[in-house]
Amino acid sequence: MEQEIDQIVQAITIASDPTQASLYQQALAYISTIQQNANETWRLALHIFVDQNTEGHRKHPAQARFFALRVLDEFFDNRFEPLNHESFQTIQQALITYIRSEYVVGSAEADASFLRNKFSHTLTLFFLCTYIDQWPSFFSDLFTLIRNFNRHISLLFFHIVLEISGEVADQMIKSARPYNAARLARDARVRDAVRDRDAARINAAVLTIVVEGAEQMANLHKSKTSGQSSRELEGAVEVVDWGIRTFGSYVGWIDINLTVTPTTVPLLFNLLADSSLPIRLATSVSLLRIVSKGLKEPGDKLQLLKVLSLGQVLDALEAKTRAQQIERGDDRDEGEESYREALGKLLNVLGLELSKLIDDCSDEDIRTEASTEITQIQPVMLRFMADEYDDTCSTVFPLLQNILTTYKRNRKISSNPLDESKRSFLASLLQVLLAKMKWEEDADPEDADEDDNAEFDKMRKELRTFLDSILAIDQALVTDAVRTLSLDTITAFRNGVSIKWNDAELAVYLVFIFGEINKTGGKGRAAFCQAPAVDKDKRKATDYSDYPLTTHGEMLLALVQSGVASFPHRTVSLQFFETASRYTDFFKIRKECIIPTLEAMVDTRGLHNENPNFRSRLFYLFHRFIKESRNEIPPDISGNIIESMRDLLSIDVEITGAEDSEVDPLSEAIKNSQFDSQLYLFETAGILTSLLCKISTQQTSMLLSLVKPLMDDLSASLQAFSKGGQDLLPIVKVHHIIMALGNIAKGFPDYPTSIPEGHIIPPLEIFTEVAQAILVCLEAMNVFKPVRDATRFAFARILATTGPTVTSYIPQLMGNLLAHFEPTELVDFMNFIGLLIHKLQKDMFDVLDQLIGPLSAHITSLLTQPVSGTDEHRAHIETKRAYLALLNNIMASKLDGIFTSERNSSNFEVLLETMQRLAEDVSDPASEKTAIVFLNRCVTVWGLPTSSENGRETGHGLPGFERFIYERLVQTCFRVPSLPQFNLKDGQMMMVLHEIANLLQVICKIRGHEAYNFFISVFLPSQNWPSETALDFMTKLRDLDGKGFRKYFTELIRSSRIS
Repeated sequence: MEQEIDQIVQAITIASDPTQASLYQQALAYISTIQQNANETWRLALHIFVDQNTEGHRKHPAQARFFALRVLDEFFDNRFEPLNHESFQTIQQALITYIRSEYVVGSAEADASFLRNKFSHTLTLFFLCTYIDQWPSFFSDLFTLIRNFNRHISLLFFHIVLEISGEVADQMIKSARPYNAARLARDARVRDAVRDRDAARINAAVLTIVVEGAEQMANLHKSKTSGQSSRELEGAVEVVDWGIRTFGSYVGWIDINLTVTPTTVPLLFNLLADSSLPIRLATSVSLLRIVSKGLKEPGDKLQLLKVLSLGQVLDALEAKTRAQQIERGDDRDEGEESYREALGKLLNVLGLELSKLIDDCSDEDIRTEASTEITQIQPVMLRFMADEYDDTCSTVFPLLQNILTTYKRNRKISSNPLDESKRSFLASLLQVLLAKMKWEEDADPEDADEDDNAEFDKMRKELRTFLDSILAIDQALVTDAVRTLSLDTITAFRNGVSIKWNDAELAVYLVFIFGEINKTGGKGRAAFCQAPAVDKDKRKATDYSDYPLTTHGEMLLALVQSGVASFPHRTVSLQFFETASRYTDFFKIRKECIIPTLEAMVDTRGLHNENPNFRSRLFYLFHRFIKESRNEIPPDISGNIIESMRDLLSIDVEITGAEDSEVDPLSEAIKNSQFDSQLYLFETAGILTSLLCKISTQQTSMLLSLVKPLMDDLSASLQAFSKGGQDLLPIVKVHHIIMALGNIAKGFPDYPTSIPEGHIIPPLEIFTEVAQAILVCLEAMNVFKPVRDATRFAFARILATTGPTVTSYIPQLMGNLLAHFEPTELVDFMNFIGLLIHKLQKDMFDVLDQLIGPLSAHITSLLTQPVSGTDEHRAHIETKRAYLALLNNIMASKLDGIFTSERNSSNFEVLLETMQRLAEDVSDPASEKTAIVFLNRCVTVWGLPTSSENGRETGHGLPGFERFIYERLVQTCFRVPSLPQFNLKDGQMMMVLHEIANLLQVICKIRGHEAYNFFISVFLPSQNWPSETALDFMTKLRDLDGKGFRKYFTELIRSSRIS
């Protein structure tokens, strides 16, 4: 055995040293085998762990002994059968001897302290598999070793009880393990046995050691401090700390009468206020577990909570710790704050347990007493809520939400006025919530870490939920409090009173959220003034200035008039601009506020602010304000606004090296720019220019002044690119300029489908020049995806503004877009074509006539290629769906003639075959349904009879198309539902079936009597349908409406599949 032990120890030494490369893997494999065969090797492991040399020291190194415990763990863990007697005796004797030598008279592994916790765990596993049948005297034997106060053996005892509690009662540990019914049953038996046999003695031993330790601490505190007494005090504190943790570990699963006694309650409250932070924290956890312990009888639970009188204790401790917090000032003590947090959690659980009694108990007396108790702790809860530290404040959020939910529920039941005490509590809570919504005065939101700002925003949102709850209980209370606080602060600032920045920001923020708070407010203009209802077409001509303002209107008027936009803190001014751009309807009823707001937006307070991040946000807010208020802005000042922002329309590109060599440098250069926010300014410039429509010459010159510098810059960048080289700057510049030109066009209103009388057309010739210039750049740079993307965007906007004016450029545009493209672009391209169809309708016929043939051929080829990999499969499906959507858009826009034109008629049959194949592909039911919708539309258009019985033309159908209907489509309608993969329990498959039912009805509707005869005389007999069933089917097909037939057809298919 000695030789084997030495071999194992040597292997562990080698495995602990990766530098021994030649033997390292071999050693790891060897010791892994030892551990896996623990049933045979446990004796070796036991010797390695406990053996001593002749001098009484442990024979083997610490890492070998640690591994030995792992082997023993493997042997004990998941053992549910008793050990044989000899093995049990060997292990038991060895471990008791080890405890006596190491913990009673030894140093308790002073040189390898990490072994202590590991040994506690191993001993616990041995206890679990032997306590019931083989070692029922486990605790008795352990107690004989704890005769006198011995720190080492006491701590070992505590660790063992903690481990046992964790194994048999900790739900978190249990849920983390794989489910094992035998283990759960064993652990339950052990838990019950401990409760019956030893719980009282364990509890008594723990409390005795804790009391002795507490007395020793008290004596040492009184004595003069010396090095020796200081070490003794640390030892006593450690014992009491672990003792209270141990006590807290089992209070939830042993008899409450053992843990809550006239002796333990004063002891716990003394320790809850002890000078040692670890002891206080451990005690708070123990009390929390006592309070949350489940008891069968509500009366017993109420009695427990009353005996503890925890509310009074927490009231005193909260006041004491708050005073200490104030005394510390800016000198934060993380430990003491964690203690206040623990007290808050304790109060929260106490309140939740009282709430359960109120909600769940049927005894009115108990509910009344619990209500009284919860009312008494509400002031303490509010003080915790008001704590400056969010972690402490949030500890009572669950309790507060519970209280407010109860108030809301009672409010719905009763229409009586709110009880005065409850209203007073809500008013106090409101003040706390509003104060907590403020930034800290020394915070700097601009310079703060993103996570810090996110945490503050999260806290504000949580506080808002409480505000919303109070709203549901007493709306007037909230709106009055918010209005008063906001207006008082804003008015004070207007009157020259010095206001702290965080107070000012809160006041503006309250105006910002008031629209959400004021649930009784109207919509649109009615939210801000008390005006009678006005027809939509008369609102612009109505003068709202004479109507009195609502509360929100008063707040917004005071906000604008206060000049708070000039507050010397950007966070305040930004909140003002956020508010102004959110409530643009207010400016429609108080138009005198538009000019001062615009002035603030365009000067150094807004667009021209020195902070780039602030400017970026203002670009969007300014755009939003102009866009929503465009009809209220006098045209004569729109030119001045453009002039004031013209210096911001310069496009500057700065190329920085990509950090990741695998990233496309061009895409990175475009993505890293600050250009996206600047695009809002170009669209805003377009909006303001469009307002000059009544003065066409002025509009033309203004638009030209905007686009000409960009066109010149575009030309210069194109020339720079034409010279060759690897410089990305001209490519990025071209991309940005094309996007800017597209956004200027986006600012103009869409070209009307039918031009109304008096409509003023924008300067189309300028947009035509822009389109030409963009096409020139695309032709030179169509190998670059960002340029293709930008062109597609810009043309979509220009076409929306100019209508059919630039359609002649579309073939050239499409040719260049398709000359070089990535698979992902094909989907974007088809969506782009769909947008053009929607905008231009019949003006797209010639373009589509040229495009659809090559596009369909390419898509058909692409869809027939094999697919490998998840990304490729996703791209395949997205391409198919975009193609089907495009085909359906063409049919819906009555452009179906392109499929049968002279250019494309030869490919028409191939198209139909492709659609039929997709209609039968049950692997993608969404696409399958869309393909059937397309075929449905085909039948509607081309399936009409082409002549009557006497030979005269009676319809516009396609000759011969009826053969496709009867020979192909009808077959598909019945083949698809019979496929084995067609799952009627799948919702998408059910939609396919409904679409098939629609197609059958359309066929019969379009072809009339001929179709009925075909089904009755030809198709259904060929499918061996009984004549009665066939006749019933045709009757239902003819007589039922769409919904009725879909239901009938679904049941028919379901029953046929069952049979």
